[in-house]
Amino acid sequence: MSDSLVGLESQELVVALLFVVVAIWPYVSANRNETSFALATVLSLMLVAFLQFSNSFFTGIPMQFDWPIGTFGIRPAIMDDPIESYRFLSSAWLHADWIHVLSNILVIALVGIPLEQRMGRKRWIAVYAIGFMGGNIAWVLSHPDSNIPAIGASGAAFGLLGAYMACWPDDEVEFPLLFLIRAWPIWVIVFVRLGLEVWQMYSIQSGTAGEGTVAHMAHVGGFFLAYSLARPIARGGPHSPDREDGTGPSTGARSFEMSRLDSDPWIESGKPLEGQAAKVLSRLREEGDEPETRRAWLEELSEHTICPLCDGEIVAIVSGLECHIECNISSKHLNWP
Repeated sequence: MSDSLVGLESQELVVALLFVVVAIWPYVSANRNETSFALATVLSLMLVAFLQFSNSFFTGIPMQFDWPIGTFGIRPAIMDDPIESYRFLSSAWLHADWIHVLSNILVIALVGIPLEQRMGRKRWIAVYAIGFMGGNIAWVLSHPDSNIPAIGASGAAFGLLGAYMACWPDDEVEFPLLFLIRAWPIWVIVFVRLGLEVWQMYSIQSGTAGEGTVAHMAHVGGFFLAYSLARPIARGGPHSPDREDGTGPSTGARSFEMSRLDSDPWIESGKPLEGQAAKVLSRLREEGDEPETRRAWLEELSEHTICPLCDGEIVAIVSGLECHIECNISSKHLNWP
């Protein structure tokens, strides 16, 4: 067992075990109920942050100097010891403060959820893990002698951006950027976020900025490792990128073909649409023969109806010219047309 873990007092070991339980439980629940791993990740990070914050509050020690940071954070100088390898995983669940954790959760929720709907749950969690592993490895290789703990899910968050950029760069997601909250193409979000990271790294190297406390190299490492592996992982998923960019065998002469609107998942589930929702569906079928018009009516329909299986929220997923609606809880409940 790691010396860091052996040195813990009994009370700290109980807290450490509680960290593990609250971190894993959302994933166990999501797997059992076949719900979103992205949402499970948000809940997991929040629960661990609450526990970490509470521990700091009761001990009177600031979060960034509390014992969980030293016990579970990445410390490059000791990472050549196989016993300390658990830190590659555990460090991604701790954060220095609330701004740190909430900034990562923002990316995981706004970018991670539509990416999961594209890739599927299992492929998404693989990309997420690749992101934080790539970030941690990059930090260890670039700071081999450092004994200062590095923590956070930022490498994983940038990994999600890298995976989305590699597979569906033209997808638009709602995201706060350039002082505006609106639907931005993924490539624009990446251009701004990754560009800022590179600029900050350059400023540090050129001596025009101080060292700071942000692990920019971990962000870049998570992005590029996930970017390089995302397309092979996404192949065979719900929306394989090869089928959409013309490089795969499933693509015919046309790069885009709209799905038929004949089926009615609400009638099939015994819950036919009524009122305004039924009118929108009728207009969709009458006028939805052009991509832009279909998208507008699908977005309108998503606002006036709920999932026929679980009564969950319906969201419109847009990728280039394609648009469809899905259940926000599970795409297996509704993915139409």
